[in-house]
Amino acid sequence: MAFPGQPVPGGGFYQGGYGGAPGGPAFPGQAQDPLYGYFAAVAGQDGQIDADELQRCLTQSGIAGAYKPFNLETCRLMISMLDRDMSGTLGFNEFKELWAVVNGWKQHFVSFDNDRSGTVDRQELEKALMNMGFRLSPQAVTAITRRYSTRGKITFDDYIACCVKLRALTECFRRRDASQQGFVNFQYDDFIQCVMSV
Repeated sequence: MAFPGQPVPGGGFYQGGYGGAPGGPAFPGQAQDPLYGYFAAVAGQDGQIDADELQRCLTQSGIAGAYKPFNLETCRLMISMLDRDMSGTLGFNEFKELWAVVNGWKQHFVSFDNDRSGTVDRQELEKALMNMGFRLSPQAVTAITRRYSTRGKITFDDYIACCVKLRALTECFRRRDASQQGFVNFQYDDFIQCVMSV
């Protein structure tokens, strides 16, 4: 008896069968990638994951550690950051990139959570942003803290949402700042597209 993808007597390959996992391995060795198990467990028939599926995947993987699971809006932001084809979903390679970025931000968060409270305050956030290369005014840091904190404390989920938004907005700005001087001119519609796509 021949199995899908196996040689059959007389040559050739048996073409019947049930197929592979959703999104099947796109490159040799993908199925052996430890992250592929998390991805494949929630990916739809199209081999992509949307915000709901990403939320389930990240929760099941335990990437948030002892922190509360990511909320759906944070998952939408994460997808928008890496969704290069504007499909509203992530393929496996985009997911792997997101995983690496989130792990880096998690390590960063832990290193600046000096009191081990599971949150960062305004001063810890300012140090973290400076360490990431953001040169923001005290007023900008205060505005960010107000937007992402509850009673002055920023949770891991909100920290990730803040990092995603800062990264995406900075990239949007940088693409328009041809001379890299820190100044750009936006048409209103361009500005709205830039801000609302994040």
